[in-house]
Parts: sequence; C-alpha cells; structure tokens
Amino acid sequence: MSTNVLASVLARLKLLTATESDAELSRALSISPQTLSSWKVRDSVPYSLCIDVARQYACSLDWLLLGEPERHRTGQCEEGWECDLLARLRTLSLADRQAVLLLVEDKQRIQQLEQQLNALTRRLPNAASG
Repeated sequence: MSTNVLASVLARLKLLTATESDAELSRALSISPQTLSSWKVRDSVPYSLCIDVARQYACSLDWLLLGEPERHRTGQCEEGWECDLLARLRTLSLADRQAVLLLVEDKQRIQQLEQQLNALTRRLPNAASG
C-alpha cells in the first residue's frame, strides 16, 4: 500500500468514525495511538480491521480501501443512484446524517399534507352541490 493510498484509507476511516485527529481515530477504532503509528510506518492497515469497519458502517471495501463508489449489487439497490446516495451519506458525520434524515422526514410530512389538502379540495365541489 503506498503512502498516498494509506492516507486516503485513514481519511475515509476518519469520515466513517466522524473523527478528525489520529488520536480520535485510534479511540474510535479501539486501538492504541502506537498501533496507528505503526500502520503508518509499515504503510498498511490490517485487512481484518477494514472488513470489521465496513460491516459496522455498512460501506463497501471498494470504497474504504480504494475510494471507488459502491457498485450496484443485486438486491441492495434498485437504481444506481441509490447506491451512490448511500455511499455519500455514509461519508457524513452522524450529526449530518441525522440532519439529512430530519429533512427527509419533513419532506414526507409536506407530501402527506399536500395529499390531504388535495383530497379535501376534491370534496369541496361535491359538498357545495349536495
């Protein structure tokens, strides 16, 4: 693994764990700062740790190790854009993901209210003529 690749993997690990410093990352991964430092010296991250992190954060190893967008996997995404959206969401901090969820819930409430308003509007002419 080249130093640039290792730096990119560590950056993606920081994105997933919503950490900024190496010390925060080592705490989030439950490893010692010395272990993280030794990864840098050896220019490698244990593959088993990457698998565990990918499972924990529901991201692909392609993205974590190579930075490649998640590929369409049968049964997981109906549309390619859904996989892309999920991959992008996974790179956000927990607070940002929660903010996005609140926006989606607001949009769904607005759509529900619009449907109710349309249903009531359709009834108005019937009520006036009856």
